[in-house]
Amino acid sequence: MNTVGVHCILELKGCPSHLLDDEQLILETMIAASQRAMSTLLDITSHKFEPQGVTALALLAESHISIHTWPESGYAAVDIFTCGETAKPRVACEYFVREFQAADHTLTVLPRGNGCGCHHPLTPKEEATLWQVRG
Repeated sequence: MNTVGVHCILELKGCPSHLLDDEQLILETMIAASQRAMSTLLDITSHKFEPQGVTALALLAESHISIHTWPESGYAAVDIFTCGETAKPRVACEYFVREFQAADHTLTVLPRGNGCGCHHPLTPKEEATLWQVRG
């Protein structure tokens, strides 16, 4: 299978609410996750909601990382899309699970750009682990 990139959709469940409401911690975690994923951070922005919740977006040379948190539910939605052959988005997902102390998580991995004519091949290991992984 040939793709331009990999799109990871990560659902974090059962996270301590204080972690999901800490805007600075979320930004630091996104920066560290981008480094662990071997991606290039171009810019980062966030918004803290009242009474709770944070949305943050990291713009990467390889695409993006976003997070939206619902501290009152212990839930966060994380989206990581990377293109190219060097980025490791699954490593970033594993980091988010650990840092936000998720009691449970679901990771859906989708190939992107199939059929667009601008592909790079997935490794057999990447192809075998596509779709859905439960934590």
